[in-house]
Amino acid sequence: MDIQLIRNATIIIEYAGKKFLIDPMLAEKGTYPPFPNSPRQDQNNPLIDLPTSIDKIISNIDAVIVTHLHLDHWDEAAKRALPKNIKLFTQNEEDAIEIRNAGFENVEVLHEDTVFEGIQLIKTKGEHGRGEILKHAGLVCGIVLKHPKEKTLYVAGDTVWYDAVQEVIDSQKPEIVVVNAGDNQFLQGGSLVMGKDDVCEVVKAVPEAKIIAVHMEAVNHWTLSREELRYFINEKGISSNVLVPCDGESYTF
Repeated sequence: MDIQLIRNATIIIEYAGKKFLIDPMLAEKGTYPPFPNSPRQDQNNPLIDLPTSIDKIISNIDAVIVTHLHLDHWDEAAKRALPKNIKLFTQNEEDAIEIRNAGFENVEVLHEDTVFEGIQLIKTKGEHGRGEILKHAGLVCGIVLKHPKEKTLYVAGDTVWYDAVQEVIDSQKPEIVVVNAGDNQFLQGGSLVMGKDDVCEVVKAVPEAKIIAVHMEAVNHWTLSREELRYFINEKGISSNVLVPCDGESYTF
C-alpha cells in the first residue's frame, strides 16, 4: 500500500489496487474564517497551501471516505471538485443525506461488513473529545481496511485515545495505524483529537505497528506541532514506531 498525506486529515491511500481519498479538505490557504473560541484567531483556514494541485489529488480516485462532515474533513472545495458520480462512503445515513443533497449520486453508509472491490471496509467508533465537549463535537468514525494481499490498515479518524480504540487494535490487529494527532482544542473543553500522550498509548497498544501522525498544523485550533511530537517520540524512544510526515509526503508498506 501507499499512504500519502495531502494536508490536515486529507490522505490518499492506494490499497489492493484501489485508490481512496479520505476526508478531503481542498480549499486554498486562507479560504475560511478561523474556528471560533480557539487559538490563532487572526489566521484563516486552512493555514497552509495544498502541496499539489486539486486535479492531481482527485485523479484516478476510486472512492472517497468521509469520516464526518466538519469543515476540515469535507469542505466546499471538495464538493465542487469531486465528480458527482464518484463512489463515496459516509459514517451514517444523516451524513449520507447531506452529501446526496450536495449532488452526489453514489453514496453508501459504512458498516462493519462493507466490501468495496474485494476490500473489507470496517467502520470503527471514535470520540471527538472527552466529557462535555462531546455534546458539541458530534459523531465521528474511523475505518479499517483489510485485504488478503495487504497489511491491515486502521485510520482512526478524529478521536482521542479511549477504550474503543484499544478494542479496534485488539480485534483487528492493524499493522499500520493513521492517527489524527494535532491535539486540536478550543479554549475550553480539552483535546478534540489525539495529542502526544494518546500517540504513546497507541504505540503501547500495538508496538509492532507503524503509526502515522497526521491532522497537524493545518487549521487554526491545532496545539501540537510536528516538531514537538518528534521531540517527544525521540525522548520516549518510540521514534522508530511513529512517522510524522510533512504535507505531500508518502510511505509505502
